Amino acid sequence: MTMKMNMTPELQACLDACLTCLAACEHCATACLAEDDVKMMAACVRLDRDCADACAFTARLLMRASELYPQACGMCAEACDRCAAECEKHAAHHDHCRQCAEACRACAAQCRKMAA
Repeated sequence: MTMKMNMTPELQACLDACLTCLAACEHCATACLAEDDVKMMAACVRLDRDCADACAFTARLLMRASELYPQACGMCAEACDRCAAECEKHAAHHDHCRQCAEACRACAAQCRKMAA
């Protein structure tokens, strides 16, 4: 989902990355819960949910160009890094994890550009 708003290209790119990552994390968590060995995917689900929440929060601050968005972007980059690292452990066997890791890495990179 791309939302075009009256903002700088840098803010728009970060917002787009956050929304893409949010969707990827939600999809990955749902897919992980449908796997045969759900217990093995527990850390992935937990980090997917943390990352999705971080992306949603950061996106809301970016949408209104809040003075707090640089701090949120730093936190979001950290959540994305942690989620990507876990998803990469499963990426060879689960395409949803591969896609999520890619979205997380892209979001982390955009957020770092905007972080305090």
